[in-house]
Amino acid sequence: MARISSDPLMVGRVIGDVVDNCLQAVKMTVTYNSDKQVYNGHELFPSVVTYKPKVEVHGGDMRSFFTLVMTDPDVPGPSDPYLREHLHWIVTDIPGTTDVSFGKEIIGYEMPRPNIGIHRFVYLLFKQTRRGSVVSVPSYRDQFNTREFAHENDLGLPVAAVFFNCQRETAARRR
Repeated sequence: MARISSDPLMVGRVIGDVVDNCLQAVKMTVTYNSDKQVYNGHELFPSVVTYKPKVEVHGGDMRSFFTLVMTDPDVPGPSDPYLREHLHWIVTDIPGTTDVSFGKEIIGYEMPRPNIGIHRFVYLLFKQTRRGSVVSVPSYRDQFNTREFAHENDLGLPVAAVFFNCQRETAARRR
């Protein structure tokens, strides 16, 4: 009998659609508007995720550096994501035990704007081999490939990941 995983990254198909696995060796917290923490599979509305969140790295030390990638694997819609993935944000050279404000933003934050269906927005944290090791920077946001980006920059598997679901808000929902 096949064993069913309870790992939210597997259940939410982040592992498989975006990355092959996640080491979960470092703790990362993502918080919007100072009080809306991102938990795997929870729903956040577009009006809540308009501005870039605070992303904290709880691991490593000041001599270790991390890269944060935020991506949407469900573009243009989850039933036919032929533009998979859409890149929303990349920050490199984040020192351990700090937050993204100490890193180097190489692709600016783009707020989620799902048009069709429920989209997953995935935050992945990779450990860099050294500061400044991320040299291959994508020139476009559509059809971004996290696996290729990690491979080209020798990042390996992510050391932390979290995702939330988001769908278009109707006028009635915003009230």
